[in-house]
Amino acid sequence: MTAISADDGAAITTSNTAGEARRSPSRDAVIIRRTLAEIEPVADQATSYFYALLFLNNPGLRDMFPAAMDTQRDRIFRALLTAAERIDDEAGLTEYLNELGRGHRKYGTRSEHYPAVGECLMSALERYAVRTWSPEAEGAWVRAYTQISQTMIDAAADDELRAPAYWHAEIVAHERRTSDVAVVTVRPDQPYPYRAGQYAAVETPWWPRAWRYYSFASSPRPDGLLSFHVKAVPAGWVSRALVHRAGRGDVLRLGPPGGSMTLEHCTGRGLLCVGGSTGIAPIKALVEDVAQQGMRMPVEVFFGANRDAELYDLEAFLNLERRHPWLSVRPVVAEFGTRGFAGQLPEAVRKFGPWREFDGFLSGPPLMVRKSVEALISSGIPAERIRHDYIGP
Repeated sequence: MTAISADDGAAITTSNTAGEARRSPSRDAVIIRRTLAEIEPVADQATSYFYALLFLNNPGLRDMFPAAMDTQRDRIFRALLTAAERIDDEAGLTEYLNELGRGHRKYGTRSEHYPAVGECLMSALERYAVRTWSPEAEGAWVRAYTQISQTMIDAAADDELRAPAYWHAEIVAHERRTSDVAVVTVRPDQPYPYRAGQYAAVETPWWPRAWRYYSFASSPRPDGLLSFHVKAVPAGWVSRALVHRAGRGDVLRLGPPGGSMTLEHCTGRGLLCVGGSTGIAPIKALVEDVAQQGMRMPVEVFFGANRDAELYDLEAFLNLERRHPWLSVRPVVAEFGTRGFAGQLPEAVRKFGPWREFDGFLSGPPLMVRKSVEALISSGIPAERIRHDYIGP
């Protein structure tokens, strides 16, 4: 199964599970996919129309969004389209929508907001899918949206009984590793349950309602502290604030944990972990998880960077390697490097393969992830045993 989780499009999560049944699509699914195919070339216009109509008819909803909409603009709309496209994948869709419904609590979303969103969705589809829109298409989309919205409402209501909509977290340590990478450690105001390999949405006090996703850089700790590796990217408001402006004592807000790049401890296979740039953070959490569980499965880590100076956490990995004989760490440097393998991560993965007896875990920039998936498959790992979470800036 491949599940795309984009809590309003900010994060793409892909997990693979063997045994997904192949069956003919339902009539509703066929109709919905025709509409999606027509919408795709004009998605920008449809998205702009959707939000304009939403805010015009429901001005109170505007306050739930960041002041600048350039990164937020297509998130809800594309998340709805993603969910509708997968209407026949009951298990995967439910998992996706449950996480989406829980995550929307941090925005202040309530059950009464869903009908307004649905009306604007239908209006946008009718306006921009002129060839495929019909009473039959409208019926298929109404049924799909009813299922989508009710699943999200139920997930949010259930989550409200056991967890807050968000956590306040004070920064207790801020360490600059390079000119544009910082390790940020926070103390949540109440226990924060998560699994190694997952991520959280983070909001800073300087950019209200602008949430960005960062992976946890350690497995759960006895002291309850959480660490994130953050790289400041061009035009990345939140990332640049966390690297260049944040300091001890500042308070962030965290959404609930998400992502499925987590370990199954009983497979009997080794782990092949590939991390590029700050994508090495969840890889480190997974390695710590293996150590804490007392397992002795082989774990192979490829840590990629453009140059030696960007291997900002290599010493921590080498210390882990010295303590655990089952762990092997290979730095890979694409440019101006003298440490480890010289070249691209996918090239290094292929060189040291095959990896038939391993499960693959990938984290990093989307292009690196895509090329590494191809490398892992060509090196003997079936697609259903490859997991990755892409976290947007």
